[in-house]
Amino acid sequence: MELTQQVPELSAYLAADETIDHRHPLVRETANRLRAETIDAYSYAVAAYEYVRDTIEHSVDSGDLRVTWRASDVLAARNGICHSKSHALAALLRAAGIPAALCYQGFADDDGNPGVLHGLIAVRLPGRDRWDRQDPRGNKPGIDAQFSLDEERLAWAIGPQSNGMDYPVLYVAPHPAVLRAMQSAEDRTQLWRTLPTAL
Repeated sequence: MELTQQVPELSAYLAADETIDHRHPLVRETANRLRAETIDAYSYAVAAYEYVRDTIEHSVDSGDLRVTWRASDVLAARNGICHSKSHALAALLRAAGIPAALCYQGFADDDGNPGVLHGLIAVRLPGRDRWDRQDPRGNKPGIDAQFSLDEERLAWAIGPQSNGMDYPVLYVAPHPAVLRAMQSAEDRTQLWRTLPTAL
């Protein structure tokens, strides 16, 4: 699949906004701590990815009903759905000057009914002329996502036998329909009813 930038300028994928608020003190503090333990952009990207994947619980796995959508709130709560964790990782990458995009996958359940969209990110490391998708959802039995530039190691691979699709657009900010659902949901139970099933 060929990934397509929503905005041609690479600098757009370094921007801070209300969701990817990488100028927030908690985001900066976390980025600085990770940067102090790494030697280059690649090792920083791996450290940021593993930090979000492993220390911020996916709220379905933890049972937490809170809905966090702003990167700094995700880092503070240490909990969030896939979209939340993707926002946090994008903020940590952008805080270090590494372009990061948001991207999405769609799945159908075993009955063929559409499920909610899955959120992940793509990173553009220095010296590479391509984007590489990464999935910080969090591992558990049956899911083994890893940071990888050689071949994708996502939580869920879309293949000929799967009931899903990869969306090729690399978004600068969360898709408006996803962000609206997250911002308006009182809890995760309501969010599951309002998150879009397709873009």
